[in-house]
Amino acid sequence: MVAERSADIVIIGGSTGGCAAAMAAARMGRTVLMLEDSEWIGGQLTSQAVPPDEHHWIEQYGCTLSYRKFRENVRNYYKRNFPLTERARTHPLLNPGNAMVSRISHDPRAALAVLREMLAPYEYSGKLTVLTGWRPVSAETDGDRVRSVTLRHEDGSELTVTGTYFLDATDCGDLLPLAGAEYVTGSESAAETGEPHALEGAARPDDMQAITYCFAVDYLEGEDHTIDKPEQYDFWRSYRAEFWPANQLSWMSPQPQTLKPVEYSLFPRGDLFSLWKYRRIADRSQFAPGTFASDITIVNWPQNDYWLGPVIDVGEEERRAHLHQAKQLSLSLLYWMQTEAPRPDGGIGYPGLRLRKDVVGTEDGLAQRPYIRESRRIKAEFTVCEQHVSPDILGAQGKVRFPDSVGVGYYRIDLHPSTGNRNYIDIPCLPFEIPLGALIPVRLDNLIPACKNIGTTHITNGCYRLHPVEWNIGEAGGALAAFCLEKAASPRDVRRTPELLQEFQKRLENLGVELHWQN
Repeated sequence: MVAERSADIVIIGGSTGGCAAAMAAARMGRTVLMLEDSEWIGGQLTSQAVPPDEHHWIEQYGCTLSYRKFRENVRNYYKRNFPLTERARTHPLLNPGNAMVSRISHDPRAALAVLREMLAPYEYSGKLTVLTGWRPVSAETDGDRVRSVTLRHEDGSELTVTGTYFLDATDCGDLLPLAGAEYVTGSESAAETGEPHALEGAARPDDMQAITYCFAVDYLEGEDHTIDKPEQYDFWRSYRAEFWPANQLSWMSPQPQTLKPVEYSLFPRGDLFSLWKYRRIADRSQFAPGTFASDITIVNWPQNDYWLGPVIDVGEEERRAHLHQAKQLSLSLLYWMQTEAPRPDGGIGYPGLRLRKDVVGTEDGLAQRPYIRESRRIKAEFTVCEQHVSPDILGAQGKVRFPDSVGVGYYRIDLHPSTGNRNYIDIPCLPFEIPLGALIPVRLDNLIPACKNIGTTHITNGCYRLHPVEWNIGEAGGALAAFCLEKAASPRDVRRTPELLQEFQKRLENLGVELHWQN
């Protein structure tokens, strides 16, 4: 017999966006049930082990109040629990890892602890129930409404959940095909979207950005922590894509903006880009002597991007094969660095690199889930295209102002190599807004995207996929579902009715959501 649960709002997926959606909906007084298939909630912040990618104004503006609270809570978590140096403890903008890519680079376990703290008031009050280890396997619909979703636990048991609104907060948009939602995948054609950087010729639904199995390492000079030789090491040791300047397991990669070959270094050396500092999550110089034996860094680099095939909308056997190969690539990169990587002193290998399994909470030392850059995307009432965010098209001061904005974001259009055997697309982007129309499916009335699955294109997904934007999308989606319940209106009604739209936007502003850029 299948167990049953019910709530006003059901969130399938405990991603970064899912957590933000749960907070918003519960804060607005609704009962919420959030179900996540991995052990950790938090998505790219936790189970995917990706330190936040953010714009350079993030400390002042350009994100929601709750995301800013998350960031401050991370800093306070370290200040409460770690023996920091006096300078680090008193620094108002403490960056635990002093990473190049993030102003708040931190251990995924810290992110998990902070998210759990932020959700605790709603869980303790009974407004929110969070269940982990549950994967959606089917959905029941009635016309244009989702009636229920059935999920399967790791132990084989099943659970059917019902609610008035369903939010898809999975990183791959897993609820969309189960519910029969209209959606797209991969790369649209220029003829479809009019985007300068879209594909010439036909669209390619199977052409998606690389995935990455991230992992954490520290470095203990003089020790040997070499892992067993990965089974596919010989393949990856010699693999070189036709668009890559050297073997993938090397210190050479394309510079994303220019595609010119560039040499990286592991540790800081001259004017070379240091991969060690790139996504470092613990800078031991900020902690009392003896706290950390070494810095800790996250390996999410060009060398372990996997693009040999998609993991979305393929058969289960093929999906598992690609996930396995992606894991083998990451393990092979580590083994190559430990045994064969050229060192500046003329030697080879860094056997002191130690795989930190504890940081990601797995036996194999790889993140619990791959970093998913590109999801299924709903066919939406409004689709954001390159023309809406490109300074080359709009001019440097030509930011598009959406009348139905539910938030803001900013990042370069950053597309990693794809399963279509294409290189980086990394181009400028203007600060942008998140239109409500991109969160409303063309047909289904009670399904709302709350992750990277909104109405963007392959191109604009490249700037709408980062942590603070995903959080904003989830927060807006959770608030939208709660508001619709309160007003007995549909999301479509809210967008199309000026009075409702204005009231909803005011509600978002009261929650601390910035609707427009300050400059």
